[in-house]
Amino acid sequence: MWIERLDANHALAYRALMLEAYDLHPQAFTSSVRERAAMPLSWWESRLTDKLDVVLGAFEAGQLAGIVGLAFEPREKARHKTTLFGMYVSPTVRERGVGYQLVQAALAEARNHQGLRLIKLTVTAGNDAALNLYQRCGFIQFGLEPMAVRVGEEYFDKVHMWREI
Repeated sequence: MWIERLDANHALAYRALMLEAYDLHPQAFTSSVRERAAMPLSWWESRLTDKLDVVLGAFEAGQLAGIVGLAFEPREKARHKTTLFGMYVSPTVRERGVGYQLVQAALAEARNHQGLRLIKLTVTAGNDAALNLYQRCGFIQFGLEPMAVRVGEEYFDKVHMWREI
């Protein structure tokens, strides 16, 4: 397994893995599989080439098996923060430390950005595996957003977490 920064050449694989994530875990993401499936490939390519985002991918046997992103703040007063987003590990490679390695790679990437002081993220309340992973990586909870995501008629809260770099 290896981790590398994704670029426009990875757009098809990135799209496929994210659509899998939205489909299998709709409560974990703000976007729905329906709205993202409708996006053209150029949208997915731009997601991987945006100067304010970095998306890292974990590859197993040459296949994209996990992803995580960092969204950097463009505004002067908020440039000391970044947001970890789009964390997903395919069920085929779960429980092998891929998620931990992705978060560590994101932390290493963040350390390369001068002036960055903290990383924040949200995780769906009740997703104990993800919550435990983030806590092992040094993130602490600072809030809870009630009814942050609606899937059908059901609402899910989001735990807000952060850590210093």
